Amino acid sequence: MRICLVYDCLFPYTVGGAERWYRRLGERLAADGHDVTYLTLRQWNRGDGPDVAGVDVRAVGPRMDLYAGPGQRRILPPIVFGFGVLWHLSRHGRRYDVVHTCSFPYFSLLAIALLAPLHSYRVVVDWFEVWSRSYWRSYLGRRAGDIGWAVQRLCARIPQHAFCFSRLYAQRLREEGLKGHITMLGGAYDGSLEPHPVYDNEPVVVFAGRHIPEKGVPAIVPAIARVRAQRPEVRGLILGDGPEREEVARLVRTSGLSDAIDLPGFVATEVVDQAISHALCLLLPSRREGYGLVVVEAAARGTPSVVVAGEDNAAVELIEEGVNGFVAASDSPEDLARAIAAVDAGGTALRHSTQAWFAANARRVSLGRSQELVVEAYDSGGVR
Repeated sequence: MRICLVYDCLFPYTVGGAERWYRRLGERLAADGHDVTYLTLRQWNRGDGPDVAGVDVRAVGPRMDLYAGPGQRRILPPIVFGFGVLWHLSRHGRRYDVVHTCSFPYFSLLAIALLAPLHSYRVVVDWFEVWSRSYWRSYLGRRAGDIGWAVQRLCARIPQHAFCFSRLYAQRLREEGLKGHITMLGGAYDGSLEPHPVYDNEPVVVFAGRHIPEKGVPAIVPAIARVRAQRPEVRGLILGDGPEREEVARLVRTSGLSDAIDLPGFVATEVVDQAISHALCLLLPSRREGYGLVVVEAAARGTPSVVVAGEDNAAVELIEEGVNGFVAASDSPEDLARAIAAVDAGGTALRHSTQAWFAANARRVSLGRSQELVVEAYDSGGVR
């Protein structure tokens, strides 16, 4: 089968869940004997070609800065990429049986849909997230947010086969007007499906991720202060980097917690794994998550997670209360501290139940199983 994958980023030139998903999907499809093309923006130096096994990577736009501010996408790169995709498909669209894209940025999806009737390829769309109107307004302001929401609704109504990673966003996609088939994918965990050994925990609360507004990283600092009022030995380890790291560092200093909270920035994967394996818990105070892969990665190591309830947070779907972690009612210091204390009270028994949760769900949440479902949809002709 001739398959075109479309995403404006490519791992490892940019790092994120979607980037990993498309690269590994492309490699899997190529290994299975499919003819795979990957359209993206150029993120490498001229003269240096990306090496993705068996995949024809084509840059349909120049190298551009994708972000204008703290975690906020610039509008120009998606427009340029959309025109690049339109140009490529207008010339080569007939060679593809399937064009598989991410819903966002939407301009490339609109280009794909525009040419689909002409070239008769099937349109497949991954909806990692579907934002509410209120979230669009908080992200872009009232007027621009309403435009973004309207474009999202338009894209949801394009004839397509959709893939979703959460019930939250699958339901919201239906509410936005999607009429076609939705396939639920369980996850994208690509580690061993055998649970890791359960280690005795250290009194360290760990965060690992980008320091962008929706991750809620600054909320960690007052939460740790609140926990330490009852258990002074508890410390924090905040891994990663991003536009909010400076604010987090300021809060650590002004709270007098410089000796209790470490901010090492980006560290090697092995260091992250080691930290999570021995952590009291993983703390993910995000208000918006399309999936929450790090919760699964923590569970594989027997480490419970604390996430935050919210209308845009699909990570709560990965938590069974008291089994592999807890859902805090909000990101307030009181609610986060209460959930961390509940993990602490669960002790070793909670760590073993977390490991058992992973063992029971490992295949369902694995990258391999999600890839199988995609390939089965291609092979069965279920992509329409």
